[in-house]
Amino acid sequence: MRLLLPLGAMFLAALLLGGLALQLFAPAQLMDENEPAQRSAKAVAEALDSALRMSANPEQTLDAFVQALGTSEAIRFRRAGTPLSAGPVDIRTPLGRVPHWFIDIMAMPDVSASFPVTIKGKQIGEIMFAPDISADLYEKWIGFLALLSSGIALMLLTGSIAYFITGAAVGPLQNLGEGLTRMRSGDYARLIPSSGPPEIRRSSEEANELAKTLRKLSQDNRSLLRKIVSLQDDERQDIARDLHDELGPLLFGIRANTVALMESLPPDRAGPEASAQGILQSVEALQYANRRILDRLRPLYIQELGLERSIHTLLHNARAQAPDLQLSARIDPGLNAIDGLLSQTVYRVIQEAVTNVLRHANARSVQVTATRQDRELTVEISDDGIGFAAGQVFGRGLTGMQERVRALSGTFELLRENGRSLVRCRLPAISSEIPAPREA
Repeated sequence: MRLLLPLGAMFLAALLLGGLALQLFAPAQLMDENEPAQRSAKAVAEALDSALRMSANPEQTLDAFVQALGTSEAIRFRRAGTPLSAGPVDIRTPLGRVPHWFIDIMAMPDVSASFPVTIKGKQIGEIMFAPDISADLYEKWIGFLALLSSGIALMLLTGSIAYFITGAAVGPLQNLGEGLTRMRSGDYARLIPSSGPPEIRRSSEEANELAKTLRKLSQDNRSLLRKIVSLQDDERQDIARDLHDELGPLLFGIRANTVALMESLPPDRAGPEASAQGILQSVEALQYANRRILDRLRPLYIQELGLERSIHTLLHNARAQAPDLQLSARIDPGLNAIDGLLSQTVYRVIQEAVTNVLRHANARSVQVTATRQDRELTVEISDDGIGFAAGQVFGRGLTGMQERVRALSGTFELLRENGRSLVRCRLPAISSEIPAPREA
């Protein structure tokens, strides 16, 4: 439809130009064609005047001349006092009647002429030259119809050719555009069909090669991220083991020795006892901090309790830290079926998001949702806190969450909706590799 509009506009413009040219040149052509006949009529009138002057019986000579003219329509004799017959031009052709609007548009000039006839100085009539222009109007009308028909046929033919030619190119171009859009969104699996003109086929093939390269780079990148995340977890476990096996016993020994020291002091030694009490309180604070760090570094109870109960334990500890915070949770029991890096990632995302809420959001309520549906895990943490500024650069915690999610071929979003901050990540419920390219 959009293709026919410019073609229709071109056709109308050509039709108007053709009509204008016909209107400009047709009258001049008609005048040129009738000029010799007009001169002949004038010569006839002059010859008749000369004959009447020389004739002994002018009336008889005039009657003989009128009879000699016969039924000629172009040159006629009209006696003085005879009314002129005039009426609308009505021209009929094998193709029908020539419409009056066309006759009016043509604005044909008046090519008729009259020459007086006198006898003894008195005008008794006139020789009239009034050619029949019906044939000329018919010719112009036929030319106009031919121009109109040719224009319509040419427009339809051009439109049909353009439709099929552009249709053969538009389809492959749409496929190419859709393929590039998929590539921009990270979908490199579906290849772009190579069809259409050679240039488009070549572009599609190059885009497919680019998709294969990007797929390999993305796969390598995700493999590298998985290794990095795995190494980070191993390092966390090493640090947690050192804290548990080395720092823990040392703190316990200091606490035990401090208690023994306090018990061995005489009752009248208040100064040393107060110092020992301070040491004991510091050691207990260090032990609590050590346990809290161990919980963040290595959630040991995931394998023992399962992911669902581990998350509930995490949220229970968060409630203990912020008693005024309304914390609601909906954890799918089906999460217990996953393990390994995926379960640790789900736990870490919830842990980091809740920790950020406690530290920075100044929120009154938090909602935690973790569900499994078919082959996808969805984790959402929302709060009604102060939110975050547009364009804010986030720290290592959120960056670490993004890296973990990307390493498992998931998606990570940080949004602000309806006055609430929302962390949402989606993860494949099974180990995900980038599929091999396939034809669309």
